[in-house]
Amino acid sequence: MCITCGCGDHDHHHCNFRSDAQVISIETDILAKNNQFAKSNRQLFTGRNIFALNLLGSPGSGKTTILEQTLDSLGMHLRCAVIEGDQQTDNDAVRIAATGVPVEQVNTGAGCHLDARMVCLALKAFDLEKLDLLFIENVGNLVCPGAFDLGEHHKVVVLSVTEGEDKPLKYPQIFRAAQVVLLNKVDLLPYLDYHVEKCKEMVRRINPAITILEVSGKSGSGMDAWYRWLWEMSVKGEG
Repeated sequence: MCITCGCGDHDHHHCNFRSDAQVISIETDILAKNNQFAKSNRQLFTGRNIFALNLLGSPGSGKTTILEQTLDSLGMHLRCAVIEGDQQTDNDAVRIAATGVPVEQVNTGAGCHLDARMVCLALKAFDLEKLDLLFIENVGNLVCPGAFDLGEHHKVVVLSVTEGEDKPLKYPQIFRAAQVVLLNKVDLLPYLDYHVEKCKEMVRRINPAITILEVSGKSGSGMDAWYRWLWEMSVKGEG
């Protein structure tokens, strides 16, 4: 079997798999179309004074738990909504709905990330006149989501201490594109062989200007600094 395209031609003489140039052309076209939707989304957010965040991270990093804590703390002061991205199920959307905040589930099927068109369609579920802050929780993945602009003002990466210090160097693109890293589950540090400063050094090696906040979505430790950042960025219009 051809390992390139999966066809049954062992010698590859008759394999019609696209050339590298064709693949690059297709990828460029996909990103160009996505960026058109992203530009439209961003104009919509800016025009309606909605601060939009793209929340990224591995499966199990704690994105939804951090969102629950954040919405419980800021929901009385800022009008929030959430777009939940997952391949399957509405489990996380159910958890967010329990906070009383409007939420729209987007299932990508086999897709490993949200794209700007999906966000554009999901926005129809909300009354945008009544929103200050929109969270877009992307599909759990440290690779694909970083390449797609959704029209957000900032990308925020949730990195848990259970993942190891070397993830920023293994998956640099997503950290390069982010403005904030939430180093989550710091309540577990006494039980782990984990070096916080080493992780921070690796993050800043990729992105020297990034903000790194140590938090625990479960215990609430360090979350006040995250809330202050959100409040300042949304209220002052620094998105």
